Amino acid sequence: MPTGDFVQEGAPVTEAGAEALLRGICFKTGPPSTVGVELEWFVHELHLPELPVAPARLEAAVTALRALPLLSSLTVEPGGQLELSSPPAPSLTECIDSVSADLDAVRAVLRSRDLGLTGIGTDPWHPPKRVLREPRYDAMEAYLDRTGPAGRAMMCSSASVQVCLDAGHEEPGPLGYGRRWRLAHLLGAVLSAAFANSPFHHRRRTGWRSTRQALWTEIEPGRSLAPPLDAEPRGAWTDRVLDAPVMCVRGDAGRPWDVPAGLSFRSWMRTGAPRPPTRADLDYHLTTLFPPVRPRGHLELRMIDAQPGENGWIVPLAVTTALFDDPAASEIAYRSVKPLAETAGSLPAPRNPLWTNAARYGLADAELRTAAETCFEVALEALPRLGASTAVQCAVAAFTERYVVHGRCPADDLLDPAHGKDLHT
Repeated sequence: MPTGDFVQEGAPVTEAGAEALLRGICFKTGPPSTVGVELEWFVHELHLPELPVAPARLEAAVTALRALPLLSSLTVEPGGQLELSSPPAPSLTECIDSVSADLDAVRAVLRSRDLGLTGIGTDPWHPPKRVLREPRYDAMEAYLDRTGPAGRAMMCSSASVQVCLDAGHEEPGPLGYGRRWRLAHLLGAVLSAAFANSPFHHRRRTGWRSTRQALWTEIEPGRSLAPPLDAEPRGAWTDRVLDAPVMCVRGDAGRPWDVPAGLSFRSWMRTGAPRPPTRADLDYHLTTLFPPVRPRGHLELRMIDAQPGENGWIVPLAVTTALFDDPAASEIAYRSVKPLAETAGSLPAPRNPLWTNAARYGLADAELRTAAETCFEVALEALPRLGASTAVQCAVAAFTERYVVHGRCPADDLLDPAHGKDLHT
């Protein structure tokens, strides 16, 4: 997430200018050709993961990690989670290879300091505790606290696998941006269910397979909801952005940022108070919106829990890429998830019954299981066409056999007393 001192720059942005800008930058169309991934991890004591890592130890480890020659960008989330964000890669294989190499280097440094990484959707042991003290996060915490504790938990106690794919062709068709946008919001529930991996929070069972996704439904809806599913994507997303509440108005260095109540970006442009917003403010506002699918030129799929094991993240990346970028697989996947729109109803994701069922039941939900079985089968068939290695194909096949065909997800392992204590990698 961007941080740093505010510097007033540029002329005030107008409502017409903002609408034109958003329509132009949020869906950059063309042949799907790149893939990326953003991985969030909890840092834990290597031998006693239940113990919190002292802030000084975490800071020293991050300083050492920043000296590594990584291809991915490395950032720290408010609760101390590490995030690795890959650059756009020209193929699934290159994305996996580069991020795997970066993770090997990161783990080696952490291991030398008796630290490790946990892949799980919510911190199962510790209450939310912010370690970053910056104006952005002070303002974010103050804003999100107005609607309850879920926002703070989202900031400090959640981790995910975020898959980034090109928006698609301008023209209609299986790889057209309109089809891919709709596919993302229906298939997204299937992915959330299949990879649900956060049934614990505060050392207690929550009743959800994906507590992380449940937290997302509880934060302020203007910030977390998708646009209407059947609306034209560019116009619907533009309206969502401009009508969303402003989280904060950045201020001068050394001063707290203003946290207005009930001020949409559209109203801010119309009134010019407390100061006229600029293009930089609009860019910043976009980073404070957290829908399950966020268009940033490409599509950012944000609904997948962090996964167990050193290489567990590869499976959701491979499956999602295959279902979006292979034309045959994309067409079958779309047909298999299209009926899920009836369950979703008129409510936007993630606050509709489809997404709620995914978060609560995982693949124990019969409708989601049926769709997942088809989608994982066609993803396996597509991976060789995308040049995926035998190891990647085997990993997806093993996940499918262990979980999908049995209506299970990784959360079910954690709920099993025989596996429930094995939470770290």
